[in-house]
Amino acid sequence: MKQLFSMQVIAHIRSDFSSKFGIPRQSGLVDALESTIVLEPPFRNPDALRGLEDFSHIWLIWAFSESIQERWSPMVRPPRLGGNVRMGVFATRSPFRPNPIGLSSVRLERIELTETVGPVLHVRGADLMNGTPIFDIKPYIPYGDCHPDALGGFAPAAPEEVLKVCIPPDLLEKVPAKRREALLGVLAQDPRPPYQKDPNRVYGFSFAGVEVQFQVADPVLTVVDISASANAYPDNT
Repeated sequence: MKQLFSMQVIAHIRSDFSSKFGIPRQSGLVDALESTIVLEPPFRNPDALRGLEDFSHIWLIWAFSESIQERWSPMVRPPRLGGNVRMGVFATRSPFRPNPIGLSSVRLERIELTETVGPVLHVRGADLMNGTPIFDIKPYIPYGDCHPDALGGFAPAAPEEVLKVCIPPDLLEKVPAKRREALLGVLAQDPRPPYQKDPNRVYGFSFAGVEVQFQVADPVLTVVDISASANAYPDNT
């Protein structure tokens, strides 16, 4: 018997990414990325977060809100395998799933109690687009969640920073100072789709209120322009 369940959105994240392009493909790959989590009004009771400040990391359960499709496929093409090899959807973290639910482990920096939106969680290393709806927040429990002897299948280790990033100083100055380290980390991870390797192609994405354009001639990524983005800089309260 088919059962349907409904879930409430309890919060939204405020991050530096206004679109999917450029977002690291897993959480924790770029620790310098800073985000905030703002609870929805019914859940802004500080008591709901009591004790969470004693944990260093938390789990976020969220929706692939920009990747919802009516149909799902049992096979997908993971970027980790170059986008050319099919694997079972349940052996991947692809957004194209029967239920478009994401899971991310992020570092909890602090919890700020504000007068306007109640408790705000400051986190690092999130792989979520600005405005992503969050269904739940859970503490990361080291003894239960960490398995040092676990096998990683086709992704046995975190991908290394594969590109050397070159940004002319005058362009780098256009990026907010506290966001420069994060941008360098994002670019070094190679944000291009795995099947696109044209050295003459110019790629672009919005980050922290600026539009970043770059080219890649492996192993060097060169930023060719940074300009003000049409998307307003997200308010990371």
